[in-house]
Formats: sequence, C-alpha cells, structure tokens
Amino acid sequence: MSNIVNLEDVHKSFGSLSVLKGVSFQVKKGQVVAIIGRSGSGKSTALRCINRLEAIDSGLIEVCGRRVSDPAIDLRGLRRDVGIVFQSYNLFPHLTVEENITLAPRAAKGKSRAEALELARIVLRQVGLADKAQAYPEQLSGGQQQRVAIARSLAMEPQVMLFDEVTSALDPQLTGEVLKVIEELAAGGMTMVLVTHEMAFARKVADVVIFMHEGRIWETGGGDMLLNPQTAELQQFVDNGL
Repeated sequence: MSNIVNLEDVHKSFGSLSVLKGVSFQVKKGQVVAIIGRSGSGKSTALRCINRLEAIDSGLIEVCGRRVSDPAIDLRGLRRDVGIVFQSYNLFPHLTVEENITLAPRAAKGKSRAEALELARIVLRQVGLADKAQAYPEQLSGGQQQRVAIARSLAMEPQVMLFDEVTSALDPQLTGEVLKVIEELAAGGMTMVLVTHEMAFARKVADVVIFMHEGRIWETGGGDMLLNPQTAELQQFVDNGL
C-alpha cells in the first residue's frame, strides 16, 4: 500500500507557542488512523495542517501526491482530494439538506444539477438519512446534522477524510449514530484520519493509534496499544478516560 498522507518532522508555532515539535507519521491508502491526546497536545493542529487550513513552519507534508507546504499548491485541488468534518456542522441554515450537499460538487467540480442530485442521494443513503433530503438543518438532531456534514464531504468524492472531534458536542446516543457511519466508511475502505476522544471506538476501528503529548508523537501502535501503554503519559491518559 502506498502512503496517501506523509508528514516528516513537521513544526508549527502560534507566536511564541510551539504546538507541533517534529511530528512524523504516514497514512496508507485504506488505513484508519486515530490521533488521541489531551487538549493542547497538537492533534487538531496536525489535522488542520494536512488540509492546509494551517501552514507549517518547517518540515514536509505530502497528501495525495501534492506537497502541501508548496506555496504554489492548488488549494482547490487539495480540498477536492481531502474532505474534513469538524465538531461544528457548518451547514447553511437557509438551504435544505440536499442543497447543502449539492452546492460544492456543482461549484467546485462542475457537476450538473442531475449529477449532483444523484450524488446527494447516494451519500445520504450512506449516512442513513435518505428521507431527510428536503429537511432544513434546524429540523434535524445534532447527530443528524453531523451525518449531513459527513455526507457533504463524501459528495466531493475525496481520497482522504479527516474528522476533528466530530462527536464531542453530541450526547452518547447521537455519538453512536455518527460513529456507526464512520465505522461503515472504514469497512468500505475509505482512508481516514480522525482526532477523537472515543477510546473504545479508536481501539475497535483504527489500524493505527497515535498518542500525542506536548506537541510530539509519544506512542504509536495498533488499537491494543491502549490496553498496554508503554509510557506513563499514555497510561495516565487512558486511566483518566479522557
């Protein structure tokens, strides 16, 4: 399997605050990588750098054959290849679910209205919301809105999906709905990098778990790593159930 995401010795600071201190990892096509760690450990910043929402200070990031740190990078092309879903759903409240989903494929990929509508039907089925195409966001639960946000990213037919704490604002039942969708995407072979605090989910679904601590990768391994931490920092993190 080839690397679809590659980070090498990535550094990132915000003013005098050093957030990423030489982060390196790879994601192969079809892999699910879960990044865990305390607030402020750098995990969400690493994710945002992959999609060039944040520019790195030094190091190398390559995604889908594109050098993300290249000042001349085609950002629209990068973001067609890399979908990202945030904790906040960022749906347009004045548009229906279907309109929210069809907007980007038509504007960014030149899809016809008919093509975009067919894509919307497909991705809404994937996330279990085929009956909500004509609903408005305010008519949906938080879990349903998050699943629409996932569908919207899927409609761009990305090569990689990034998830940044997508369940942290949801109650346990709605969290389960969203995690089920992500698990099904993983089973379907979607390449994913997810920042999550759901330890049981990371252990079950991720091929690789990365534990970040103070801006560095502290431990990395399979899901069973969470059952047998090799460092005191990961042991404490797991014990606290964070």
